[in-house]
Amino acid sequence: MGLRERKKEKTRLALQDAAFELFLEQGYDSTTIDQIAAAADVSPRTFFRYFTGKDHLVLWFHEQTERTMLEALAERPPDEPPFASMTHALRALLRTMELSTPEDNARFLKVRRLLDANPHLASATFARVIETERRLVEAIAARRGVDPGRTPLPHLVVTFVMAAMRIGFTCPADPCGPREIVRRMEETLQLVERSLRPGWDV
Repeated sequence: MGLRERKKEKTRLALQDAAFELFLEQGYDSTTIDQIAAAADVSPRTFFRYFTGKDHLVLWFHEQTERTMLEALAERPPDEPPFASMTHALRALLRTMELSTPEDNARFLKVRRLLDANPHLASATFARVIETERRLVEAIAARRGVDPGRTPLPHLVVTFVMAAMRIGFTCPADPCGPREIVRRMEETLQLVERSLRPGWDV
């Protein structure tokens, strides 16, 4: 990253760290954007340069997940079977998670606590995942030159691969950080690959 990008990243993290502390200390609904901005030593106007609201701040990880996977898909050879392309996209995400710092892990665990304590955030997370899957289906369909409304293949490919992600995120370990989730995702993904390999041109 250049200097400008590093400064923006520092501000984003400061806003998230301030928000997570306030959410867990005084409750999500009781925390205002003005309070978050003040705790991060920025203006409310600056807050809105990074996030559209509190929900967006909490769900920012999902936005980055989608971007990482779509960018990885776009880089795959156009004639590659779609299932192989999707597994590469998920593994691109796993590589970013493997590089997580202790601070990243702490933020991740705070987000999980917030989701557990706020059902509407859990519902928003589910809706965001569904939106990501829709965009991945569209990307796979475009690579195959098919209409996703007429053929189930793009939906099937995305569903199989995203199942590995869901299993990873429901790991029973407590606390369950990014590295444990990566391990579970990779194990599940390998199981899916072994199941589909014989004779499947997907």
